[in-house]
This record gives sequence, C-alpha cells and structure tokens, in this order.
Amino acid sequence: MPVMEWNDTLAIDQGLMDETHREFVDFLNRIADAPDAEMAGVIAEFIDHTKEHFGQEERWMESLAFPPLGCHRREHEGVLEIANEVQRRVENGEYRFGPVLAKAVAEWFADHAASMDTVLSMYMKDKGYEPTHGA
Repeated sequence: MPVMEWNDTLAIDQGLMDETHREFVDFLNRIADAPDAEMAGVIAEFIDHTKEHFGQEERWMESLAFPPLGCHRREHEGVLEIANEVQRRVENGEYRFGPVLAKAVAEWFADHAASMDTVLSMYMKDKGYEPTHGA
C-alpha cells in the first residue's frame, strides 16, 4: 500500500523539480512495500537518489544566493541522517524501520514541498532562473 501518492498538491509547477519529486515519492513507496530481503538495496538506492535530489536543489540555491539556503539544507541533512541510520538498522535485520522511514519521510515531504520547495520555485521564477540537471 503506498505511503504517498503523487497528486496535484505536490506539484509546484517547476518541471525538473516536479520530475525529481515524483521519483522521490516512488522511492518512498518502494521502501514501504519492499520485502525484507530487498529492503536494504531499495533504501540504498533511495539514499543515492536523495543525495542527488537534495544536492541538485542546493546547487540551484547556491547559484542564486537563495537567502534561506541554510534552513533548507539543514532539513535535507536531517532526512539523510535518518535514512542512513535506518539503512544501518535494516542491514542488521531490523526491517521494521524501513516502512517507518517511508511513512515519516512522506509526511515530512508533503510539508517540505508545499513550503520550502514552493518558495524556492517561486524565487527561481522571479529571478528568471531555469534549472538544469546537474547544475
């Protein structure tokens, strides 16, 4: 059962960011549904994807001298810290933490996308900044 479904309230009308966010939501659902034997691998893929996702946004913010960069970055760091801890626990056979991670990050993400990422998208549009992959 999905912990989060992509819907119009998550879309922030920023093509590349929305594309990455859809992938993020897909990963959360994959973690929630992963069999124990596959969970560590799915979480590892999620962490890799999330590092790139957050790094991409942070590069955009740095290039724009986005004023709330520090606050936004701290939220990203917190999610990755928790995901890494869950990864260690799952690798030690504590599989119950995988679905807990997926559910908790889904709840966080709905608020994060609606607030911090929406403000970032508005700032990029205001500055005429068109983000690209890897930039």
